[in-house]
Amino acid sequence: MNVKEIKNERTQLLNYLWEFQNAKGYISTADIRTLSRELEVSWIEIEGVISFYHFFKRKPTGKYSIYINSSIISKIKGGDKVKEAFEKELGVKLGETDPSGTFSFFETACIGLSEHEPAALINFMPFINLTPKKVANIIKHLKKGGKLEDIADKIEDYIRYKNDKGEAILFREYKEGEAIMNLIKKRPEEVIAEMKQSGLSGRGGAFFPTGMKWEFAKQSPSKQKYVICNADEGEPGTFKDRVLINQIPGLLIEGMITGGYAIGASKGIIYLRAEYRYLRKKLEDTIQHFYNIGLLGENILGKNFDFDLTIMQGAGAYVCGEETALIESLEGNRGGPRTKVYFPVEKGYLQKPTIVNNVETFCSAARIMELGSEFYSSKGTEKTKGTKLLSISGDCKKEGIYEIEWGITIQEMLDLCGAADINYIQFSGPSGNVLSKKDFNRKISGEDLVCGGSVMLFNNSRDVFDILTNLSNFFINESCGLCTPCRAGNYLIGKRLEKIRNNGATMEEIQEIKSWGQVLKDSSRCGLGKTSTNFITDAINKFPELFKKKALKNKEFDLSSALNDYYDYVKQN
Repeated sequence: MNVKEIKNERTQLLNYLWEFQNAKGYISTADIRTLSRELEVSWIEIEGVISFYHFFKRKPTGKYSIYINSSIISKIKGGDKVKEAFEKELGVKLGETDPSGTFSFFETACIGLSEHEPAALINFMPFINLTPKKVANIIKHLKKGGKLEDIADKIEDYIRYKNDKGEAILFREYKEGEAIMNLIKKRPEEVIAEMKQSGLSGRGGAFFPTGMKWEFAKQSPSKQKYVICNADEGEPGTFKDRVLINQIPGLLIEGMITGGYAIGASKGIIYLRAEYRYLRKKLEDTIQHFYNIGLLGENILGKNFDFDLTIMQGAGAYVCGEETALIESLEGNRGGPRTKVYFPVEKGYLQKPTIVNNVETFCSAARIMELGSEFYSSKGTEKTKGTKLLSISGDCKKEGIYEIEWGITIQEMLDLCGAADINYIQFSGPSGNVLSKKDFNRKISGEDLVCGGSVMLFNNSRDVFDILTNLSNFFINESCGLCTPCRAGNYLIGKRLEKIRNNGATMEEIQEIKSWGQVLKDSSRCGLGKTSTNFITDAINKFPELFKKKALKNKEFDLSSALNDYYDYVKQN
C-alpha cells in the first residue's frame, strides 16, 4: 500500500489494515509504524486493535490461509476427520505454516455455512461439504499451481417456505426500486408510522421495535446522522443474512435507503463480516448499479434527499455483533462494547445519532414500503407480526433457510425440515435457549419463544456434553475480555463443565453453575456476557437425569481407598 493513499482518517483503520495484510499475508511492524505516523495514533493503540481480531496476523502466513470451522455442526458432520485430512496433506498442525510458506492452517468459529458442513475458507473463498478425499484433491490442485478460484465452491442457497400455508414476504419476487418509489411518496414521519403500524421489530435477537428506534433517531436535531447495517452475523448456526445478501442485495440497500430517508441521514455503512468477503463484490456491484440508476447519491429520484453507501469489512470478532461494539470497530478502535450512557440513536457513530439494524430487518423494512404495513402485520401472531427467517442445520433432511410466520410450533418446524428423533435443540444460537422434547408444542413467537435465526438440531445419537463443551469453548474464545465476569466466568464454567464430564463434580457443584450464570447476567458489560451461560443453565434444567448420572456421589473422600492402586503398583515393582 502506498503511503500517499493513507488519509488521516481513523475510521479507515480496518480498511488500511486489510490492505497491508492482503498485500503480504500479515501486518508488519513497519506497517504499524507507518499507520501510526500517518493517522497520528499511538502504535501501541494500533497493536491493540490488531490483536483484538481473529483474522489479522502479525507474523508471515502462507500463500494460502485455510480456516476450518470449529462449530458443533461441523463436528457432527465429520469436521474432525476433515481437520485431520488437512493436517496430513499439509504436513502441519493447527496454527502452523508449512516450511515452504505455501499453506497456513487455522481454526475459527462458525463461518456462516452451517447447511454445507464441514466447510472451510481458503483465502476467504468457500469450500463446502468437505471430505478427506475432497481435501486431498484441493491441496493437490494448489500444490500443482492451480488457481484457487477454479475450484472454490459456488454456494447453493436452500430457501424453503412454510409449506403452502404461508406467503413469503422476504423471498417473494424482488422488483427493483419499488420500495423506493413508494418511499418518496411519503413524508419521513409517515414512513416511521408505517414501520410502527407494521409491528416490525429488530431481527437480530433483541427485537426492539424498529419504528420506535427510527423515531428516536429522527427526533435528534443533529444535521448529521448515520444508518448502519450489521452484516456481522456471528451466532453459530446462523446464515440467513448471508443468503439475503447473496440472493437479493438490492432489497437490503432499499431498506437502508428507507431508514436514511426516515431519520434524515445522508450516509450508510454496511459492516460485512470477514467470513463473507466472497460476497463483497456482489454488494459493491449492486451499490454501483443503484448509483447509476439514481437510487443512491444526490437528489434521489429528484427529491431533496441524498444518501451514500459504503462497505466496511470486519476482521473476525463475535462481540462486534453487539451494536456499540460494532460502532467502536467502525471508528477504528477495538470492538469492545460501550458503557450504555447513551444509546446509538442519541450518540452512535462519531457521536452522531445512528440506527443500527441487521440485514433481515432492513430487508423487511423495504418489503413494508413495497407491500404496506397492513399486509405485513396481517402475518404472524397478535403481538408478533410478519415472518421470520430461521437458519436450520444439523440432524434433519432439509437444512436451509425457512421463512415462517410467527406462531408455528417447534414440532411444525421439525416436520417442515424433516427432523426425526430430535433430543436437543439449540434455539436462537448458543446465547438462546436449549429445547428438549417437552418444548415441542411451544410456539415460535414473541409471546413464547423468540429466535434470532439460528436453529441447531441434534438427535439421540449425539452426546449432549460434546455440544455443551463446544458452546462453552466458543464463549471462552469470543469474550472480548473487557469485563471480569465474562472473561473469568466463562473460563471457570468451562472448567466446571470439564469436571462434570469426568464425573468429578457433585450435584451441588453442578447446581452452582446456575448462580454463576446469574452473576454473569447481572454484571457483564454487554449482551455476550449476559447471555453466555444460557445454554448450560438451560441444559441443567432440561436434562437433569444426564447431569445426575455424571454427578460425583456425595460422600467423604477416602484417602486410603484412593491410594490403593498406587500401593499395589509399588508392591508389584
